[in-house]
Amino acid sequence: MAEDMALPATEDTAEVTLTICTTCKRDGVDPEAPRPGALLMAALTDARLPAGVTVRGVECLSACKRGCAMVLTGGEARWSYIYGDLDPEAHVDDILAGAAAYAATADGLVPWRERPQVFRKQSIARIPPITLPSKD
Repeated sequence: MAEDMALPATEDTAEVTLTICTTCKRDGVDPEAPRPGALLMAALTDARLPAGVTVRGVECLSACKRGCAMVLTGGEARWSYIYGDLDPEAHVDDILAGAAAYAATADGLVPWRERPQVFRKQSIARIPPITLPSKD
């Protein structure tokens, strides 16, 4: 499905950004405890990020029922992805592996079987690149 919408490979040196909702929480989390989104942001900030990948936090991604939530973007030529139901204790390594695979693409389309399971199972949305021609 995604292959038929892929852009031709181009040199895309756009930096990849992981945008983390720092206010995200999950059901059953103590409201007085640090927010899981803030914990995920801290864990990714402390991690060794793949080359060309940066991390930033925002206060709300409006994915409250799917927290922790994250957006993976990489310039005008790449698809962007929104992921949810992330666990700051269990998913950091998978997020880093997925970001590295994404950064290695020109169009943001990582083959399905090469994606970490969290990226296969917990995708909320995929947003086409600005440069993708319309298929009317």
